[in-house]
Amino acid sequence: HVYGQQTDSPLNDLIDEFNNTIGAKEGIRIKVTNVSNTSEIHEAVLRCANNEPGAGALPDLFISYPKTVVAMSDRDILVDFNDYFSEEELGEYTSEFIDEGRIDDRLLVFPVAKSTEIMFVNKTLFDRFKDECNVSYEDLTTWESLLAVCELYYKWTDDMTPDIEKDGKSMLVHDYWFDYFQVGVTSLGDEFFSEDGVKTGDTFKRAFDTMSGAAVTGGVWLKEGFATEPLRTGDAIVSVASSASVLYYDDKVTYSDNSSEDVEIIAMPAPFFEDGKKLVMQRGAGMCMVKSDKKKEEAGVRFIKWLTEPETNLRFVTALGYMPVTDKAFEELPKACEEIESPKYKSLYEAYVKTNEEYEYYNMPLLDYYLDTESMFESELRSIFRGAYEKYDGNNLVMLENDSYKRLKDSLKSR
Repeated sequence: HVYGQQTDSPLNDLIDEFNNTIGAKEGIRIKVTNVSNTSEIHEAVLRCANNEPGAGALPDLFISYPKTVVAMSDRDILVDFNDYFSEEELGEYTSEFIDEGRIDDRLLVFPVAKSTEIMFVNKTLFDRFKDECNVSYEDLTTWESLLAVCELYYKWTDDMTPDIEKDGKSMLVHDYWFDYFQVGVTSLGDEFFSEDGVKTGDTFKRAFDTMSGAAVTGGVWLKEGFATEPLRTGDAIVSVASSASVLYYDDKVTYSDNSSEDVEIIAMPAPFFEDGKKLVMQRGAGMCMVKSDKKKEEAGVRFIKWLTEPETNLRFVTALGYMPVTDKAFEELPKACEEIESPKYKSLYEAYVKTNEEYEYYNMPLLDYYLDTESMFESELRSIFRGAYEKYDGNNLVMLENDSYKRLKDSLKSR
C-alpha cells in the first residue's frame, strides 16, 4: 500500500488494531508486505500481473489506481466486489468513488480513501498583496478572477524593483494543467476528449484564453516540479494540487537570500469557471483483491468493510489528509474537524466539507491514450508558455497568446 512509511504508517497501525480485535476473533490476519508509492506499486503490480521473470506473485490485497488495472493483461484474476457488497451497502458510499472503480462492468477497485484537487494559499503573503492592491479571497474562487489577479500580482512584485526588468513573481502554480482543461471544458458542458485525442473546440479555446494572459505575462508558474516547491521558496503563493500533498506544505518560507519567515497555509475549494458547473477532479487509489478461495476472499472483504466504516475511516483519512469514502463519514467530518489540532489540516478538512457539499466529482476516463496525452500536454503547454513569456516585452501580448494557442493546437493534432 501507499499510506505512510513502513515504520510510521496510519494504515499499518489500523491493521494491527484489526488483527488484535476483529481479526483475532474471526481468524483473520492481515500482513503488510510492502509500503511504497503509487508509481512504484503501479509498476510492481503490472510486473506481477504480467508474470514477468522475478516479479513474484501479487498479494491478496493491493492498492491500485484504475489506470493500473486497465493496463493489466488479465483483469479476470481480480475479484468483482459486486459479489460481496449488496446494492444497499454500495449505496452508502459516495457514488462517484464507486463508479471510478468500475471497469468492464465489474467493480475491481474499491475506494478506501480519496483525495481531490484543493487550492492552497500562503495567507501571510497573500494578505500583504490584497491589502495593497484591493483584492480579496473572493477573487480566488473563479478561474476568470483568479487568473486576472495573477497578472496583477506579477506586476505588483515586479514594480518593487523598478530598476530590474521582468523580475516579478508568479502567483499561481498548478500541478495539473491537463486537469484544468479537461475538468473545465466538461464543467462548461462540452466534451474534452474526441475519439483519438483532445477536442480543441470553442470551449477549449475559452479555457485557453482565460489562462493565457496570466501565463504569458508571468503570473503563472511554468517550471517543472511540484507545487510545494515554489510555495516553499515564496516564488508562488497560491497552488492548485492534490489535497493529499498537504503533508509537504511547509509553515515556513525560505527565500533565495536564505532569509525565512513563518507563514500560514490555508486551503480552499478548487476554482471553477463563472458560468460552469462546480466540478472537481477526484483522486486517490483503491483496493484490489486477487481471486483465491471463498474463505480468503471473505476475509479480505471483512477487512475492507471494517476499514471503510465511518468511525474507522475517519481516523484513517484524517491522519493522512485524505477524504472519507462514505456519505455518513462525510456527514460526521465537520465534527471530526473540531478535534484536528493542526490549523493547516483543519483548514483542509473544512475545504473538503465545502467541496463535498457544493461540487460534483469528475472521473478521468479510462482511455488507452490518456496517460501519454496527459504527459505530452503538460510538457508542451509549459514549454510553449515559457517561450512566450521570454518573448513578452509589454507590447505584443495578443500576438503571443494567439501564437501559443496555434502551437498547442498543432501539437495536439500531430499526436
